[in-house]
Amino acid sequence: MKVIFLALAFPKMNNTKYLYFGLITEFHENGHDVTVVAPAYDLNITGFQVENGINVIRVKTLPLFNVGMIKKGLANLMLPHQYKKAIKKYNLELDYDLILTPTPPISLYGVAAWLKKKSGAKVYLVLRDIFPQNAVDLGLMSQKGLIHNYFRKKEKKLYAISDSIGCMSQGNIDYIIKHNPSVQPEKLHLLPNWSDMIAVESEDKVHELRRKEGFENKFIVIFGGNIGLPQKLENIVDLAEACQDYEDILFLIMGGGNERKNLEEAIAAKNLDNIQLRDGVPQEEYMKWVQMADVGLISLSEKFTIPNIPSKSLSYYNSKTPILASIDMNTDYGQLLDDLNLGVWAEAGKTTLLKQKLLVLYNDPELRKTMGENGWNYMKNNLSSAHAYERVVRETGFSE
Repeated sequence: MKVIFLALAFPKMNNTKYLYFGLITEFHENGHDVTVVAPAYDLNITGFQVENGINVIRVKTLPLFNVGMIKKGLANLMLPHQYKKAIKKYNLELDYDLILTPTPPISLYGVAAWLKKKSGAKVYLVLRDIFPQNAVDLGLMSQKGLIHNYFRKKEKKLYAISDSIGCMSQGNIDYIIKHNPSVQPEKLHLLPNWSDMIAVESEDKVHELRRKEGFENKFIVIFGGNIGLPQKLENIVDLAEACQDYEDILFLIMGGGNERKNLEEAIAAKNLDNIQLRDGVPQEEYMKWVQMADVGLISLSEKFTIPNIPSKSLSYYNSKTPILASIDMNTDYGQLLDDLNLGVWAEAGKTTLLKQKLLVLYNDPELRKTMGENGWNYMKNNLSSAHAYERVVRETGFSE
């Protein structure tokens, strides 16, 4: 096949374990002709590049991340024009067989529709984000406003031109069918979050890290990644406050984001010494911290009406770390944890119940070990880049 991937984020292809690197590499290694169109990670490096043997067009865009909502919105609205211009500049033959595009964003609908019309290619939508409803849930957009109406029309058009739509869970499939009756159900299928596994450290190195950080006698509950409105880490601050009677329980939050400052203030206001906030670290280093931890945290805002499946779960599966989840009641993530015995969960905002679930793990090392092993096996057998690739080519009708 000749494949083009329209990406919102695509760091330089190196040894980083980024969600889409694995999938694109699978296409490349299976003999397909792949081109990636993506924002420049460095404004001094734009245009046509070859990264790990794969053709990548780096496009100069407005800032897309760590900026305010207005700037981010303008940057996303400009993407279709900028991507089309870049594709035309390099005189690419528009004879593609497959167009891969993810959400976010939905603004690339225009590029996907244009390429489909020019080439007759199939469009495969990797649905990771149901927008604009997620913005409505978090109070970032009014459901009755013109902006919502504009993006909702784009969303419907994106579903309409897509030949196949890969969803994170059955809950996602059910949600799309319920709220988009014009979408043909046969377009929708499961495409869980995926990642290639990273080798875990030896127990000696894990103990060494504990000693170095002074965590030898601590029960570590870790969270790593974006600190924003979707995660609502205020709920974890409340949990830490409720756990002060357990002197060995330590909450470790690593990362940054738009809500980090508010999180710092919330921790200081409660004068908590059982919660540490640290900067994010590269993924391979972060994996060492996750392996050192006793429990991995998932936190979702209770305001969500859409079913989210947090991708950070993959690092916990990989490191055999059991999961404690604070989640909304519209996601089927809790059902996944229960069905596969990967962790425990409570409704977000229910601090007493969440503490009870944490203590279940705290008091039962054998259960923690079993859940960790279950996560590792689940990831190994179902969630590799090769598994994702096989699902995409099968659902688009290109499998051998």
